[in-house]
Amino acid sequence: MESSPVRSFDGSFRKSNSDISTQSLSGISTSSKLYPSSRRSSKGLKEYVRNLVDVELLTQVLEEWVSENSLMGTFASPFEINELQKLDFALEGVLLQQLCRMPRLPCSSDDDDIVKEDTYLAIEDFLHATATSLWRTFWRKSGPLPFLVSGPRGPRSKFYTVEKAISRGRLSELCGLALVSRTGNDVQLHWNKLMEFVLYKPNILSPGNELRLSASTICQALFYGFHALISRSLDMSDSLDFDSVFILVLDSNFGAVVKLGGDVSKIRVTVTHPSISNSNPYEVAAEWIRNHCEVCVSPVDQIWNKLGNANWGDLGPLQLIMATFYSIVQWNGPPRKSISSLASGHSLRLQKRRMECRLIEDENALVSYGSINHQNGEIIEVGENDNESVPSLRKKAFRVNFEPGEVLLLDSSTQQQEGPRSFQVQESHVGGNYYLYSAVCLEHPSELLSLYVGAHPSRLEPSWEDMSLWYQVQRQTKVLNTLRQREVASKHLPELVASGRILHPGPCMKDDRPGPMGARCDHPSCGTPILVSRPVGEPLSFVVARDGPLSAQEATRICRDCLSALGSASMANIQHGDICPENIIRVASGNTFLNVLTSWGRAVLEDRDSPAINLQFSSSHALRHGKLCSSSDAESLVYLLLFVCGGSIPQPDSIESALQWRERSWSRRSIQSQLGEVSALLKAFADYVDSLCGTPYPVDYDIWVKRLSAAVDGSADKGKTIEEEC
Repeated sequence: MESSPVRSFDGSFRKSNSDISTQSLSGISTSSKLYPSSRRSSKGLKEYVRNLVDVELLTQVLEEWVSENSLMGTFASPFEINELQKLDFALEGVLLQQLCRMPRLPCSSDDDDIVKEDTYLAIEDFLHATATSLWRTFWRKSGPLPFLVSGPRGPRSKFYTVEKAISRGRLSELCGLALVSRTGNDVQLHWNKLMEFVLYKPNILSPGNELRLSASTICQALFYGFHALISRSLDMSDSLDFDSVFILVLDSNFGAVVKLGGDVSKIRVTVTHPSISNSNPYEVAAEWIRNHCEVCVSPVDQIWNKLGNANWGDLGPLQLIMATFYSIVQWNGPPRKSISSLASGHSLRLQKRRMECRLIEDENALVSYGSINHQNGEIIEVGENDNESVPSLRKKAFRVNFEPGEVLLLDSSTQQQEGPRSFQVQESHVGGNYYLYSAVCLEHPSELLSLYVGAHPSRLEPSWEDMSLWYQVQRQTKVLNTLRQREVASKHLPELVASGRILHPGPCMKDDRPGPMGARCDHPSCGTPILVSRPVGEPLSFVVARDGPLSAQEATRICRDCLSALGSASMANIQHGDICPENIIRVASGNTFLNVLTSWGRAVLEDRDSPAINLQFSSSHALRHGKLCSSSDAESLVYLLLFVCGGSIPQPDSIESALQWRERSWSRRSIQSQLGEVSALLKAFADYVDSLCGTPYPVDYDIWVKRLSAAVDGSADKGKTIEEEC
């Protein structure tokens, strides 16, 4: 995944994406080293820090320089807007809740003890909620937290929780709050363990009501950031290298982030030099900040709404959350789940929402029966008040919807079965442009089945949605019947249980008017085609949206199972033609899962059949010619594997752009590269498919099923096994 580089503190370039690795971290420069120092330099540095205690004195020395650079816009933001957008997508569905509200009173009221107590409790709760949610989302879902929120009275002082400071009457002495690292049973908190600092002031804005940090506020933030870096440098037992620190600057309305970074070894040399050691410590600090540091200041934005709750999805809080994320990375290493991997689920969640909205729209759409007398193709104009002229219009409107517990009677005489069969609906599922339910056969109620409902025969001019229903029910019934007739069976293929048309209880009032479907009944569900199959599972699209990218073993199992299904179908000269995450279900099987390739309605049985066109997952040949070649399904499977592994698959808006992405990705081998980061075996499979694209050679399903099975199940055929990367 490529991104534009951004200058880091030491002049090198860093990537601006949110993938965290041990080699490069966006927003954190790790190239500058805090070199081990001698006892003499450490002693001199400690003595120097003891004399640097007055924040106002540093402000006097540094304020003019800060003011000039702030007005000129020299201080860049520590974050790029695309980083914050990715974080916003990644945190969809993550619970971020501030229980202690920020007091909504004028700034002059901050002198009141009660208001100040509530303010600090709100900031403490905000920081705790942010850090805890990030840790549980990206690192570990359970276990103790490696940090806590506390506040110092000043540089090199002890830390207090807000409640302890209130109980001891020392809240007014706190200079701010901090996220502090802790390990094991360590109860002693010191500045050398400070992860990020929170500076609170009654008003952080510059004079003139400009939405910009005042110079004095930035100077105070730099003062505490400087102390944090020096304290880390003095911690001789700490082997980690830190050259930057984030300072969150807040008042009761707005907030921003200041980032200070630089090489602390230079300050060591400075303060231990004989000619400088007796100099003004504030001048030395200001000189180091001006010449050896990079200062970044984010835009000021509103943090809390009028009710005192944080605007979590807005720019202001996102900047604070991003700073906290990078601070945790700095102290605890790369997360188990990257921002990019979780953000990739946004498209799935968006697609799921669209599917839900489409289903609701279909359920609420009133569809009139064709039993209204439209003779000789005459168009009848219906006025707003012409209710009496069409008395049956509203009576005959219907929705294709069945409630849990409802029993459907299936006329399966077309399958030469004796009598109708009854199925009870258990649950409805979102199924894109078709209606899918889980149901049980009343004759065997212990087994859960999939029940697809097609379009009612009264729709004389089927829309695109109704054609999708036809493919999903009637056409898929034909394909599954063909597989059964040719004795093709696999646990990775759906099995046809029953198909036919719905019978309703009571007399069937069919009229004798001619039509494409023959006589019709006025009952809403009479004659509606349905398909019942097994097994029931969860679509991969929902699995990835809920759990994020899948592991190498799960992706390998998906590849093996799909190739097994495609290989079995190929024995009947059938190709699937619509491989995508929605058409593969994960089914529980003992202690593991198996994957079943469903939705065979767009399968290709003859040359005249056309596959589905999916701009994200269809093969290049299908997009160009509207037909499948021998390797089309395998190529679609590669795109699916890239998707479930968290790879980058764009959402093209045209066939041309979809083809351009495919040509560019295969020519640059970016697909193989991304799959290679997950599994060497999947990379080898992508190389194999790449060699087949554009050729008439068929896919050797058997050999790849054997190789993938060896990796998944640990088979003993070592000579023909390509081992996965650890």
